[in-house]
Amino acid sequence: MNDKSKPISEMSFEEAMAALEQVVSRLESGNAALEDSIDLYTYGTELKAYCETKLRDAQAKIEKITVGADGQASGATPLDVE
Repeated sequence: MNDKSKPISEMSFEEAMAALEQVVSRLESGNAALEDSIDLYTYGTELKAYCETKLRDAQAKIEKITVGADGQASGATPLDVE
């Protein structure tokens, strides 16, 4: 199965996405036994939720910056997150 030596919560976004891609690839191949497929699916849903959370957190940190006529940044406001 997958190398789960590193907890999902300690993965970077890129590591979690790579692990999720591996899970999807294994599931799509159809070569995993039923129990392995169930474990892969469960792990994949955990990875997906983690990646979605990381993306929401990053999106919440993005700020829209207004640049004035003088070229100076002003009025940084949080980006609307929906």
